[in-house]
Parts: sequence; structure tokens; C-alpha cells
Amino acid sequence: MNMKDAVVVVTGANRGLGRELAKESLARGAKRVYATARKRESLDSLVKESPAAIVPLVLDVTDERSLAAAAEVASDATVLVNNAGLLGSYGVLSSTLASIREDFEVNTFGLLAATRAFAPALERAAKKGPKSAAVVNILSVVSLGNLPGLGGYSASKAAAWSLSQALRYELGKKGIDVIAAFPGGIDTDMVRAMEMPKTRPEVLAANLFAAIAKGELDVAPDATSEEVYAEFVRDPRAVERRFFTMAG
Repeated sequence: MNMKDAVVVVTGANRGLGRELAKESLARGAKRVYATARKRESLDSLVKESPAAIVPLVLDVTDERSLAAAAEVASDATVLVNNAGLLGSYGVLSSTLASIREDFEVNTFGLLAATRAFAPALERAAKKGPKSAAVVNILSVVSLGNLPGLGGYSASKAAAWSLSQALRYELGKKGIDVIAAFPGGIDTDMVRAMEMPKTRPEVLAANLFAAIAKGELDVAPDATSEEVYAEFVRDPRAVERRFFTMAG
């Protein structure tokens, strides 16, 4: 996928990885980035960095009206980056069912709803030629194996990986690439208090887009995810054992 002159939608762009994905899109040659968040004012500092190229959009991926309104504004989109995410549940027996449902609403159903909303724009873009349109799903290394301490979250990300495969088939027939990214720990507010190796979001964003430029569809954009993904390819049960050990 060539990002030059792309029109990119990044969900959850107000902070952390989403913010860096928006900035990296421009660094790679995108002509416009629609940066989305639930609160318009949370995007102000990002917009100030590139006011001519970054368009702020209010978007809640769990709200169909919000998605429809954003898709109407960003009708020229060629790349959708599904980055919006939630970590609200932990152990599947200790977390409330409501918190697990919330993780699924954002991480799984929100990803699908956003893709469906922007699919018409991406289909129009795909008609311009090969590698003209793409969906980039920011999943997690725990999509590949459940980390029991984050059991509910892991399950929502695993389901999102399965949806990504389904979308890869359905959208692929229309000329739209679906890229799945499996980052490990990211040095953001979401996991800042957790003890684990973490990659700076700007480094991860750069690695991700470099892999996309090479045509990779499954991307392990940091050292941790490279190791876990390679292990998953060799022996999925080994990833399960690794995560069980991490959980204690």
C-alpha cells in the first residue's frame, strides 16, 4: 500500500498510538487525515501540528449515527485505520459481564461497524487501481493467545482478528487490502501501570507503516510481537503456555 496522496481516517486519534498513526500517515505522504475522537476538543493539539492536512471529526464507533455522519464527511477516504480501543475487563470470572461487553462493543463490534460505514468510500477508491484502498486493524498480540489477566480484553481482540480475516476475504474481492497489526505493550495510558516491555507509540507507528509499504498483511510491529507471532506460526499452544506463565 502506497500512502502517497492517501486520504486516511484514524479512529481514536486523540492520544497515544492513534495520534502517532495520524502523524505518521502524513509523514508517509498522505494528503489528508481525518482524525477522530469522541470529543472534538481532545483533537485540538493534534490539529495544530498540521492544520491544513488534519481534519478533526467527532466519532463514536459504537454509535451508528455518529459513524454515518463521519463517513459522509470523509467520503473521499482511501484508508481506514481502526485504532479506537478499550481495555475495561481483566479476568473473565472476576470482571463484570458489563465490562467485558463494553470491550467487545468497542474492540470487536466497533471495528466492524466502522469498516462497514467507510466501506463505500473504500470501494470507490479501490476502483482507481491496485493497492489504492486499505483497512488497517490495530489488534494486539493477545489476539493470538489469551493473556488470562486480561482475559476479557484478549477475547475481544481475538474476535477482532477473526473478523479481520472475514473482512480480508469479503473486501479483498473488491480490491481492498485488510491489514492486521499485532502490537505488544505500547507505552500509552492504557497499560502504563502494567509491568511489561513497552514500545513507544511513534516507533510502533513508523514500523507499522514501513511494513505496510512492503505489502505485509499481518504485521508484528515491535520486538515482543515479532517473537510471539513467530511462535504462534510454529506452535499456537506455545503462545498459550507463554501467556499462562506471564499471568502466574
